[in-house]
Amino acid sequence: MFDMWYRSSIRRRSGFPSSSTKEWLKMRVPDRILREAKSREFRPTVRVGKAGLSETVVDEIRQQLTSRELVKIKVNKGLFEREQRNDVWAYLAEATQSTVVLQRGNIGVLWRR
Repeated sequence: MFDMWYRSSIRRRSGFPSSSTKEWLKMRVPDRILREAKSREFRPTVRVGKAGLSETVVDEIRQQLTSRELVKIKVNKGLFEREQRNDVWAYLAEATQSTVVLQRGNIGVLWRR
């Protein structure tokens, strides 16, 4: 599923910043949300395993975003290349109508718009 999206929209990041991510986040995301997303107590609620991104995972993220404001997602190491991870977060944000608040390595946080 992600592969089809990735091929059809290579380097087309709808609304995703291409320059300084930190500056872009400060303009659009409230400080309260950023603090909560960066908190160490905020644990991942969705894990993407070796099966990769499937419609089931995207549906689970959508469901969690309806019940809570932030969802932290952890992707297994080695599942995606380093360059491909930014596109994974952009895809998930687009598929769930949310905003990427934080992406650090294999962990990303989505915020319900």
